[in-house]
Amino acid sequence: MARIILLQIATAFIAALVALLASGLSSGISALLGGLCCALPNAFFALRLLSSVQKPGGANPMNFFVGEFIKIALTIALMGAVVLFYPGLNWLAFLAAFIVVMKSYLILLFRH
Repeated sequence: MARIILLQIATAFIAALVALLASGLSSGISALLGGLCCALPNAFFALRLLSSVQKPGGANPMNFFVGEFIKIALTIALMGAVVLFYPGLNWLAFLAAFIVVMKSYLILLFRH
């Protein structure tokens, strides 16, 4: 899980750098924020799963579903906060980075 989270955070920074070089500061910041809106809730979810597995009694399926609900709610809240508090938002960079980070796990999935 840690490798996937680190890959997602690295992908967010790489997407931000690409957007920065291609379209300027506003796009770079928008891409970074979009990538982090995906990576940070996933990191929280992974930590929650890890802590639930280490508790006495082991993993509980309900912890997974509650964690997934919290992850989705946190993602929506972070995206809403970015839209509300960052007036220079570049929607294309923001959403593209979000999608790229969300799908970055494919790199590890198809790795030999």
